[in-house]
Amino acid sequence: MTTTDWITDIALVLVVFRQLREGRLDLKSYLIPLGIVAFVASQYLHTIPSAGNDLVLIGALVGAGAALGVAGGVYTRIRSADGHLFIKAGAISAVLWVLGMGARMGFQVWVDHGGADDVGRFSVTHDITTSQAWVAAFVLMALTEVVTRLATIFVRSRLAMREPQLPVGPRPAAPALDHTV
Repeated sequence: MTTTDWITDIALVLVVFRQLREGRLDLKSYLIPLGIVAFVASQYLHTIPSAGNDLVLIGALVGAGAALGVAGGVYTRIRSADGHLFIKAGAISAVLWVLGMGARMGFQVWVDHGGADDVGRFSVTHDITTSQAWVAAFVLMALTEVVTRLATIFVRSRLAMREPQLPVGPRPAAPALDHTV
């Protein structure tokens, strides 16, 4: 792995940690992760192989990325206060994000340190034609995870803006139930 690989992988993992502390949901919340995956895609995604079972591999990892992204977006708290939206990634969201982004980094490290022969055998057995299929699959998985998480957060933020706001201060007492017949 090159220094650029490490920096981009770690940056993607750290994106969610920035949201472990509640902060305002704004354009920057969307642009930073999209910018990082756009950079990764431009650096590594040169072609999408379609021979053999390459598309099956790519589709499986894209599906995993979509599932992780939607779940991560669902487990991110969004609230509205004073006309602003605030976001906070929960523990489950953070674990899912690290799992997805960390899987890519872990796979790279494993391949670079002895796993290449195992991946080669798996690829031959399952008719995956090139190493570029693995690259495309993991890059598209990361891209899909980011986009689906952000899309889920966006939809939920629009819904949060429509919910009636409770007044600040003590809640009014609940009306007593009349038990007389």
